[in-house]
Amino acid sequence: MNFTKSLLRFSLLLVPLILLVAMGHPTPGTFPQASPPNVLLIFVDDLGWADLSSYGSKYYETPNLDKMAVEGLKFTDAYAAAAICSPSRSALMTGKYPARTGITDWIRASFQNASAEYDGKNKKEYERDLTQKLKVPPIPFELLLSEKTTAEYLKEQGYFTAFIGKWHLGLEPYYPDKQGFDVNIGGCDFGQPPSYFDPYANASVKGIPTLPARKTGEYLTDREGDEVIKLIRSHKNGPFFINYAPYAVHTPLGGKPELIAKYKAKPSSNGQKNPVYAAMIQSLDENVGRIVAELKAQNLLDNTLVIFTSDNGGLMGSEQNPITSNPPFRSGKGFPYEGGTRVPMIAYWPGQIAPRVSASPVITMDIFNTILEVAGTQPDRSIPNDGVSLLSHMKSGKPLPTRDLFWHFPHYRYEEVTPYSIVRSGYWKLIHNYEDDSDELYNLKDDIAETRNVAARLPKKRQELRGKLDGFLERTGAKVPRER
Repeated sequence: MNFTKSLLRFSLLLVPLILLVAMGHPTPGTFPQASPPNVLLIFVDDLGWADLSSYGSKYYETPNLDKMAVEGLKFTDAYAAAAICSPSRSALMTGKYPARTGITDWIRASFQNASAEYDGKNKKEYERDLTQKLKVPPIPFELLLSEKTTAEYLKEQGYFTAFIGKWHLGLEPYYPDKQGFDVNIGGCDFGQPPSYFDPYANASVKGIPTLPARKTGEYLTDREGDEVIKLIRSHKNGPFFINYAPYAVHTPLGGKPELIAKYKAKPSSNGQKNPVYAAMIQSLDENVGRIVAELKAQNLLDNTLVIFTSDNGGLMGSEQNPITSNPPFRSGKGFPYEGGTRVPMIAYWPGQIAPRVSASPVITMDIFNTILEVAGTQPDRSIPNDGVSLLSHMKSGKPLPTRDLFWHFPHYRYEEVTPYSIVRSGYWKLIHNYEDDSDELYNLKDDIAETRNVAARLPKKRQELRGKLDGFLERTGAKVPRER
């Protein structure tokens, strides 16, 4: 009798399993457990470390991002892979230092490259000022299709992939839809928008080729936000990877008139006083808030990792036309100092990432590795990879491996910036200047503003870091400037 009852119970338990096998795999969105995590990567253009109120600004207003910083993981020592845009974007897509891809300077757009001789082999140098002391190495005109991108990895895992905003990694044959993204909205060879208002045109450029005009006068950051929200709604059953790369806050500066008026009436603080730039930051923050609210409305917030960061430090502008200021750091975009490379970074994932502040140094390539781990995959071991996954650090505070970070910019920029390479090792930072073969050495723990060059006083430390930097340049095959 007992045996008969046990057999009956086992049969009843077996029936649902038989039915599931007979029906085949359930359709997406019908799994009793959550689908693989979604990823929303927000990669802003030219936003400085101090451009958020949660990072110390008293002039700009960013309540939505501040909420994410308070409720998520705020990084204090996050770095872009370069002090300018295209190199950082290549690092984000490949997990490689720019020195490896060769994209160590910004890539010229079609309207800037029209007279350049291009043989399709990425070997031509851009024209340089003959008064410059050094001959600088050539850079590719695009991110090669042979590189395996974040989107291509995630597509292999069944993700829907979309790119919205600034791409700046090559001409039309190398746009995002050729690099693993199912959808490309706004991504092209442009490094900046012709205008921030629909039809996004100016006297020499008719518009953004991958973003058709929709409503005259519509603000670009709002339009991009709308496109992200539409994609979230149409792919809510997931999994999705959306790379939202707003053109903001790059020049040409353009903000909504009512917001500009608001900031004109507000007192400046720490050198931050440009009302147009402030208006652009507020519009960016408002759209991040709208997108996060949409994730919540679709019940996706607890299954979506949101990463927010920038491609380089804030653009200072000129004394006559100041744009932003990067206190407490020295200089800004393009420069080898902290103001050029240190950026805000926030990881937000309710229920998975507890509120915390991390002082661990991290860099753009780490985002590549983190996204791959979230999607359940890892980098191809046959391909060089220069980042680490931050997922365990984000979730549990697990310490990151001790490592050195590097930057390589063998080019000229402005009158003040000559070719340089950098290593950060612990709190120590060495900047090597190629023109005169000199070094600058700073202790970031004691001198965050990089005002005291101690290279002459500490020759052993200088030599140690030069050795590390030379090793990096050799390992990555970095191209360095040469005498003319």
